[in-house]
Amino acid sequence: MENNRNDHHEEEHQPNSRKEMSRRQFLTYTLGGATAYMAAGAILPMVRFAVDPILHKKTDGAYVKVAEISKITNEPQEFTFELKQQDGWYPSTANLIAWIRKDETGNIYALSPICKHLGCTVGWNNDKNFPDEYHCPCHGARYTNVGKNLAVSPKPLDTYKIKIENGWVYLGSTEPNTEVK
Repeated sequence: MENNRNDHHEEEHQPNSRKEMSRRQFLTYTLGGATAYMAAGAILPMVRFAVDPILHKKTDGAYVKVAEISKITNEPQEFTFELKQQDGWYPSTANLIAWIRKDETGNIYALSPICKHLGCTVGWNNDKNFPDEYHCPCHGARYTNVGKNLAVSPKPLDTYKIKIENGWVYLGSTEPNTEVK
């Protein structure tokens, strides 16, 4: 009879073959999943913001029709043009200026009028003491006709990207002046 008792006793203490989840495990998994979901909701927009510039293709930029080639001379001339832009949801129009001239070989150059010292607008031949130069009225910066800095300013004037098409000069974005050294 003792054998029967031991067999019966062993059957009662055998663990179930089916594993059940405890309340503690259920709460751990549920809270962990909810936390991961909320963390992903906060982190994914930040990752998208950081990666977005890499995903955009680099374009040559928009070119704007500014002047007829026949009107451009060896003397720098001021040309104004409008650039349509989109700031978020707000469309606006920027009025810009360029100083455009031809050199002796007929190449066309366009300089930005923004002084590299403190951002004032330079003018051509507007100081009688320094003829045939760009002059900044704010702090006395001076530049040659190719934009080379002569006084006050640490850098030369920027140039516009130029495209010539059907007898017209089109200007793009500004870039550092590589013509002067």
